[in-house]
Amino acid sequence: MSPAVAPYGEWDSPVTGESFTARSVTLSQVRVDGADTYWVEGHPKEDGRGVLLCRDALGQTSEVLPLLDGVRLVDVRTRIHEYGGRAYAVLGGLIIFSDGFDDRVYRFDTRAPSRGLVPLTPLSKVRFGDFEIDEVRGIVYAVAEDHSGPGEPTNSLVAIPLDGMAGRDASAITTVFSGTDFVEAPSVSPDGTKLAWLTWNHPDMPWTRSQLHVAALGFAGELRTSLTLVDDPGVCVYEPRWTLDGDLIHVDDSTGWANLYRTEGFAWRDGEDADAWTSRLRTRALHPGRQAFSHPHWRLGLHSYDNFDHDHLICSWAEDHTWHLGTVRLDNGLEEEWATGWWPIGNVAATEGRVVLLADSPTHAPAIVEVKDGVTRVARPSTEAEVAPDMVSSAQLLSWETPDGATAHGFFYPPVNASFRAPQGDLPPLIVNVHGGPTSAARPGFDVSHQFWTTRGFAVLDVNYRGSTGSGRAYREQLNGQWGVMDVADCASGAGNLISRGLVDPSRVAIRGASAGGLTVLRALETTDVFSAATSVYGVSDLRSLVRETHKFESHYAFRLLGSSDLSEPVWEERSPIDHLEDISAPLLLLQGEDDRVVPPSQTRRLHDALRDSGRKVAMVTFPGEGHGFRKAGSIKVAWATELGFYGEVWGLRTDGGTEVVIENA
Repeated sequence: MSPAVAPYGEWDSPVTGESFTARSVTLSQVRVDGADTYWVEGHPKEDGRGVLLCRDALGQTSEVLPLLDGVRLVDVRTRIHEYGGRAYAVLGGLIIFSDGFDDRVYRFDTRAPSRGLVPLTPLSKVRFGDFEIDEVRGIVYAVAEDHSGPGEPTNSLVAIPLDGMAGRDASAITTVFSGTDFVEAPSVSPDGTKLAWLTWNHPDMPWTRSQLHVAALGFAGELRTSLTLVDDPGVCVYEPRWTLDGDLIHVDDSTGWANLYRTEGFAWRDGEDADAWTSRLRTRALHPGRQAFSHPHWRLGLHSYDNFDHDHLICSWAEDHTWHLGTVRLDNGLEEEWATGWWPIGNVAATEGRVVLLADSPTHAPAIVEVKDGVTRVARPSTEAEVAPDMVSSAQLLSWETPDGATAHGFFYPPVNASFRAPQGDLPPLIVNVHGGPTSAARPGFDVSHQFWTTRGFAVLDVNYRGSTGSGRAYREQLNGQWGVMDVADCASGAGNLISRGLVDPSRVAIRGASAGGLTVLRALETTDVFSAATSVYGVSDLRSLVRETHKFESHYAFRLLGSSDLSEPVWEERSPIDHLEDISAPLLLLQGEDDRVVPPSQTRRLHDALRDSGRKVAMVTFPGEGHGFRKAGSIKVAWATELGFYGEVWGLRTDGGTEVVIENA
């Protein structure tokens, strides 16, 4: 059957709101424990509940944890830093996890399931995560974030007894390390005698400067002699992990790229001070190059590499705007890339020659993939909603010159739908997508959200503006002091590049972004005339209020991005969209969670009310029970249908699956 003729933006699409929710989950925290593979799934149909699953040696997959007290389900989640991350650990069938419903830590032993869930911490205002089990000592190391006092919460590294709370109170939990603003990534050496961990302090973020520490452990798990292995201005450290033979691997960006390093000589002697110990240590670059072997530490529990055997690491790395998988030799750093057809997403785990990773590909959404003996297979897809190959728009790497003569990058997705073609001479509308962070990165793997647009006849440009990661520290640091300027210029010039090449309709260009990307969206409406519509999803609009109201983790982040820590300086007003509403003329859609702690909903309400009262075209939808990122199935479906309907209303399109939107002052 020949394709039907219909204007771009009006094609019927197989990708619907159900594609995001009904048969889809989010996958994270992939780990291996012997022959078993564990991971956490976020289920939109269960309000985003984190479910711990296990796939055993026979290929059987099941939910691991029982009901708490035989009554309620648990939510495997931690809210440390508000972004969470590593919420469980498993060792020899023993599972330690944080429950997102009550923030308590529980133990479950798969070898003795009849004992059920055993609480290890009391009800309190302390959040726990980033667990590291030390079964010999009968403790689990964890990051603790205490919200019980006034002001900012305090972060520390603690040891929690594994024998439960029976007859105990919180005093059984001992503080192992404190005194820095942040701490994360505890890692115990294979012989149980040493502990490595990371710290950082305000005003830094962990990817702008952080420290790597190592200490000898006492009988009860206390720190004895300790030393700081890496602490250099402008250098950040990632993912300390011990080799099977007791050397320490870490990633740092002292060369400008997040490269691997190996430190040998950790044979600490009883009573030895740090200077004597340090004198025997030898650190060398394991695999230097223009490659990034880790990611910014937005969440706890980064795991971009692992031990493959005594001689090799299995690693994932970013190079030339895509991610790669392969081994690196521990003795000489030689690399062997694996051709699996999948791009790792930054979660790699291995044991006994078996590698499990979270990955995507040009035609497959994120999945848990297993590689063994040269054979690659999907262990768990994130979605059962399939898109036929002739409906998939694959990423095309695009680089363009910016107005100041630099180069920016992104991925272009042209409209693709085998059932439709556009009339002769018609050009597609363009959606410019701005990733968050802004210290994040767009990647070229299959993304249902992009296909949502391209199958309907929209083009998408996913921008890796200057400030994005994966392209070296110099590229990321170009945004310092230029947030709201350089990112905007890169997005606008990227759209201009496509317009000048005749690939998109210059009168129908929208920009959309979430969180920090929302600030870029609003600034783009104020300072350029490229965009005729925009969507800000829990976006930043008032920078001074953000600093005053946001959570501890990001409370100093904007200082570096704006180049100022003095809120009275002009830059804070100049870059705050709320102070320049007279420059916004294009219709704007605002989507906001009512429980957002990162960008408080009060910001979005003030922006909406001011735009409405000044006669600007604006629409707003809020989502009860949602925070910084929508997890509920109903919220996700409404958000996508609303945005689609909004563009249809603005551009006069008959959109397939769009919800009617009331635009005030239209």
